[in-house]
Amino acid sequence: MSEVRRRLGPLLGMWNVTATVNGKVTMRGWTSFAWADEGEFLVQRADADPPGDDVPREWVADSPFPTTSVIGFDDGSKTFTMLYSDARGVLRVYGMDLDGGTWRIWRAAEGFNQRFTGTVTADGKRITAYWEMSKDGIKWAKDFDMTYTRS
Repeated sequence: MSEVRRRLGPLLGMWNVTATVNGKVTMRGWTSFAWADEGEFLVQRADADPPGDDVPREWVADSPFPTTSVIGFDDGSKTFTMLYSDARGVLRVYGMDLDGGTWRIWRAAEGFNQRFTGTVTADGKRITAYWEMSKDGIKWAKDFDMTYTRS
């Protein structure tokens, strides 16, 4: 088994996803992870259910769904890169790692730094995570929480 398959294997499959801001559900949807190119890349696709009437309009107007990411591995540096695209036309490059039970994604960009931290349960059926953002890369604030539950 390749290092890519071993390290990213825990993400494979379908997941139900919920995002919350300050404890309030802002998104319910799904994400899937599947191998591409005989397992050398992992493709993530995600989409969301239509928002409920109780979801603030500013969150609905800025919805990125559907999204697609392609995760690849550099065998020289032993690092993952994630290429991201969404329905708004946003295209980003992130660093990524999944080691042990910790899943991390990060991006340093002038005025809009981002980082994601997720914890995979020992049984592999749930991931609790959160996104943070920073304008200066020094002071970080939580953007939103996410919960992934294997479907």
